[in-house]
Amino acid sequence: MQTKTKLRAEHINMVFKRDGKNTPVLEDINLDVGDGEFVCLLGPSGCGKSTLLNTMAGFLSPTSGQITVDGETVRGPDPRRIFVFQERGVFPWLTVEGNIGFGLFKLPRQERERRIAYYIKMVGLEGFEKTYPPELSGGMKQRLEVARALAVNPDMLFLDEPFGALDSITRLIMRTELLRIWEAERKTIIFVTHDIDEAVQLADRVVVMSARPATIQQIVTIDIPHPRDISSPRYLELRDGIFQQIGLAHKV
Repeated sequence: MQTKTKLRAEHINMVFKRDGKNTPVLEDINLDVGDGEFVCLLGPSGCGKSTLLNTMAGFLSPTSGQITVDGETVRGPDPRRIFVFQERGVFPWLTVEGNIGFGLFKLPRQERERRIAYYIKMVGLEGFEKTYPPELSGGMKQRLEVARALAVNPDMLFLDEPFGALDSITRLIMRTELLRIWEAERKTIIFVTHDIDEAVQLADRVVVMSARPATIQQIVTIDIPHPRDISSPRYLELRDGIFQQIGLAHKV
């Protein structure tokens, strides 16, 4: 079923200027993301996936082109659009429960406490409620950041390899929980990953990007209902097709 366009990227070019030299990073990126859609950006390491995500979220301004959300030009970050950073972004001076509750002060106390407890349990941080981030492992900090982002019930969610620091079991749990929340609330999610299986397991569509300067090589629709059987012929066909496309991207 066709949905209205939530985010539109039109002719996005990004050139970084360093030491008097111009370095093209993004080249004529055009992409529509539907309202409630789950889209993964996938490509070679260093190709510009995170740069594109930061541009969509309003943290970077394109050299040329335009990003719009709900028809309005993106001119900077917006509290309705939450970003989960690749580099740890938790507040070191707040406890685990303080971090998760940071954006919830307008809620009634009981609802705020219920939501904090729910997300602490969801990411497996029970027993660490009063713990400060410097005392947590890298994976625990990443789980905390995901919980903090989800707790504020955002309109859009931008995630930059949010599960990369997690062990394989916790990563699988977090994928399942993120999908459960997305299916229940249908938030628009744009998710950067270098993991082909992660992209095929999660996304409605996978945007395959080339090596830098990044272009969109292919957009693959994942036409398999959730939960997805990773041993099904269609899953393997889609996965192998993307793998071949990424192989081509490495040769560009």
